[in-house]
Amino acid sequence: MRLLVAHSNMIYETVAGLGPAGVHAAHSTLIELAKAVARQRVDDAEPQLAPALAQAAKDLADSHLADPELSGTMLARELNVSVRNLQRAFAATGEPVTAYIRRRRLEEARLALTVPSGRLSVSELAAHWQFADSSHFIRAFKKHYGRTPTEYARSAMSAGN
Repeated sequence: MRLLVAHSNMIYETVAGLGPAGVHAAHSTLIELAKAVARQRVDDAEPQLAPALAQAAKDLADSHLADPELSGTMLARELNVSVRNLQRAFAATGEPVTAYIRRRRLEEARLALTVPSGRLSVSELAAHWQFADSSHFIRAFKKHYGRTPTEYARSAMSAGN
């Protein structure tokens, strides 16, 4: 309970200096702490706040996937935590920050390939989702989905007909 009160006080004292992402992270952490207190599962010496931080970072990353500045460093800066703390939070999820960003960008590119009209070219998708070039995008896509973006688009179109 002391940890919940301390966190609440800290939010109260610093909320004016937090950006939207910081407010969201503080809110998520407060909710996780309250749940832990309700379940009587809080260790005052080492609270398990990593899931709340990782989720706040994922939410922030998801809203900036097309941003060329998106990185672990940018997420840490926006959430007002150290890069190392962010990396530790993601380590608890079993997926590094950079792998999460790449996976989500590939997922969004895959969804874009299934749009029947106005579909972007592979080169345009690579540029939009911040891959270095189309061959880099194609290799990453094939490694993740087992086929090239063009093959995936063809199979999606034939499945839709």
